[in-house]
Amino acid sequence: MNYLSSFLSKMSIVLILLIVSSCGEKKQQAPPMLEIPVVEVIQQDVPIYQDFVGQVYGQFDIPIRARVSGFLNEIHFEEGTWVKKSQLLYVVDPDPLEAKVAGEMSNLAEARTELAKAESDLGRIKPLAKINAVSKSDLDAAQAQYDAAASNVEAVKSSVRLANINLSYCWIKSPIKGLIGKTQAKVGEFVGQDPNPVILNTVSTIDTVHVEFYLVESDYLGLARQFIASEKQNIDADYIKEENKEGKLQLLLSDGTIFNHRGKVNFVDRQVNPETGSLLIQTSFPNPDELLRPGQYAKVRAKMNEINNALIIPDRCIMELQGTHSVYVVSDSNKVENRQIVTGPRYNDYRVVKSGLKANEKIVIDALQKVGPGMPVIPKITKFESKGNTQ
Repeated sequence: MNYLSSFLSKMSIVLILLIVSSCGEKKQQAPPMLEIPVVEVIQQDVPIYQDFVGQVYGQFDIPIRARVSGFLNEIHFEEGTWVKKSQLLYVVDPDPLEAKVAGEMSNLAEARTELAKAESDLGRIKPLAKINAVSKSDLDAAQAQYDAAASNVEAVKSSVRLANINLSYCWIKSPIKGLIGKTQAKVGEFVGQDPNPVILNTVSTIDTVHVEFYLVESDYLGLARQFIASEKQNIDADYIKEENKEGKLQLLLSDGTIFNHRGKVNFVDRQVNPETGSLLIQTSFPNPDELLRPGQYAKVRAKMNEINNALIIPDRCIMELQGTHSVYVVSDSNKVENRQIVTGPRYNDYRVVKSGLKANEKIVIDALQKVGPGMPVIPKITKFESKGNTQ
């Protein structure tokens, strides 16, 4: 009997130890509260920018044309280099035109000889007509012959001048100081007549460049209405004119960098293209370092609007499902709440929130897969480093 009691007592102790051990293991398995990075909802004035794909042109892009046809004899420049104004670029074979000038000079000499003869005849007949030694018809004929000879001299002189002008076109010179491109014709090639090259090259000035882009009709209408409203209300909110016409346009290059110099609008086309429904806008940017070249593509970034006291959060905080946007909000009791929001335009890598949030609320970032509604967390406020390139 004592043996049985001793056995039961030992078994009771073992069971108690197992229960205590099991409870300890359960307590150890309870997961700790997660520390979750959060950002605060920011409230500030937000400028709204829009990018337009444009093409770069020189301030002046002057085509070099062959104004007379003939064989190209000489080229007097290096491709892709700077040329001076009036610098000789090409020489077209002048021999045929020199022969033309010589022929016209011969015609001029002949016309002057005829004029001299007509003048002599008229001078001899006039005294005779005064004493009625010749008829009046003879005097009129001599006068008419003289007038015709004088007119012929002037006409031939004009032909000589035209021949000399055409001859001068054989020596093709640069009309401006600028950067010349690749020649479209080589020495020995016949130029100046289709299908042979007529435009031999192009010279561009690039210390200032033009960037042209198209504004769709809907954007134009929105901006026009804003201008009209601001003028009627006498509000100094003409931000497009202030920001974009006074040298504050930005230019985004193909490598993602922003061009060092700001530009301005200097031309708006008079009509919307009926085929594309867009309006041509021309902007100009200073290019003192000659980084930009004609033909490049770049994005013109224009300030289109400004939202006062806007609420913004990092774009990557937002979850989207079937067109509905939501975020995880950490409440004052440190519990996660899923909240639907209405979003607005983007600002760099932020998004404007129209409704659903308040300033300084805590929003989960970079841990969206680790949390769920009702989950208790330890919020760790972090500073979001924007990588946006709006200056």
